Amino acid sequence: MANNTADHPPGNSVAEGNHDGDFGISMTDLRGLMELRSAEAVNKIRDTYGDVQGICRRLKTSPIEGLSGNPVDLEKRHTTFGKNFIPPKKPKTFLQLVWEALQDVTLIILEIAAIISLGLSFYHPPGGDSEACGQVAGGVEDEGEAQAGWIEGAAILFSVIIVVLVTAFNDWSKEKQFRGLQSRIEQEQKFTVIRKGQVIQIPVAEIVVGDIAQIKYGDLLPTDGILIQGNDLKIDESSLTGESDQVRKSLEKDPMLLSGTHVMEGSGRMVVSAVGLNSQTGIIFTLLGASENDEEKKVKKSKT
Repeated sequence: MANNTADHPPGNSVAEGNHDGDFGISMTDLRGLMELRSAEAVNKIRDTYGDVQGICRRLKTSPIEGLSGNPVDLEKRHTTFGKNFIPPKKPKTFLQLVWEALQDVTLIILEIAAIISLGLSFYHPPGGDSEACGQVAGGVEDEGEAQAGWIEGAAILFSVIIVVLVTAFNDWSKEKQFRGLQSRIEQEQKFTVIRKGQVIQIPVAEIVVGDIAQIKYGDLLPTDGILIQGNDLKIDESSLTGESDQVRKSLEKDPMLLSGTHVMEGSGRMVVSAVGLNSQTGIIFTLLGASENDEEKKVKKSKT
């Protein structure tokens, strides 16, 4: 019987049914790699993959030509490594916003005062009807005031309802406008990548793992990546680390580029290593509970 291993290079052999079987590196490997920094990352790349070119080979991409742009290949990368999209948290309903508006301390005090006022207006102490004959005229006047006493409490409650509804509507309107603006920005924002040897601009949502992206001064990195070639590249990572000092990036010292950071100086090329929820920004969003994916996980855990 013929040896089947001759038709399959041993470096990429993965158990059947694993989506990473088409590539020589898994999403878990890439996520673990992107958590490393500086010399630790350089040593890991050298010991495990040889160099950045080795990672490109495993991702089936060319550092010079980029991806082919074949729709089947792009869809396979979406399935294996995810899409470059972080699902936003589900918007709050109008009733949820009403409930939040009701939590205001001042409104709570007014609600309690209104309830007490209404309760007192309908409360009649026992023995109140057995009055002396000389007090009949005054009693009629007091009875009229007692019957109208509920108006004060009702007026307070009505005012609270109006304030709550107006506040909730304003919050709902602002959230709707913000999400619409955010959606337009995401659809219109583009980034420079190399495909079929040509430099093109594509929407950031269409970037996939294995793309070769060109970066330059002023760019906000939309994905994680590993530097292939850089020219005096300095990155501001304060959005992730809180450190205000610019970090110099190079193949020899620190080739790891993180999503959500700004290019402050220089230019270069990187191979995209993580997108969407698997990128460093996506991981932070998930930990903070700021994405819909995290909410779905919580619901599943509570059901189990």
